[in-house]
Amino acid sequence: MNMNNLMKQAQQMQAKLAMLQNELAEREVEASAGGMVKVRVNGKQQVLSISINKECVDPNDVASLEELVLTAVNQGLKQSQDMVQQAMSKVTGGMNIPGLF
Repeated sequence: MNMNNLMKQAQQMQAKLAMLQNELAEREVEASAGGMVKVRVNGKQQVLSISINKECVDPNDVASLEELVLTAVNQGLKQSQDMVQQAMSKVTGGMNIPGLF
């Protein structure tokens, strides 16, 4: 393989990765903590919304609500990261290239 072919392949992969980044920014996942707290996260790992069921709002038990929110956010971020990882492996052929996302 010559250097020109390697450069072309690198440029093609870079273009595919740029397209994938834009596509992933539009994708969303939703996670829930016991159905009481729901979180939407996009492929950039940005939390888009948090919905809290009125039934779980108890001024005497704020700690439980905080735990539900934390759980839902962490699950949403994990699902988003998994979605990105899966999409990236299709473009990179399974190679783990640090720092891409």
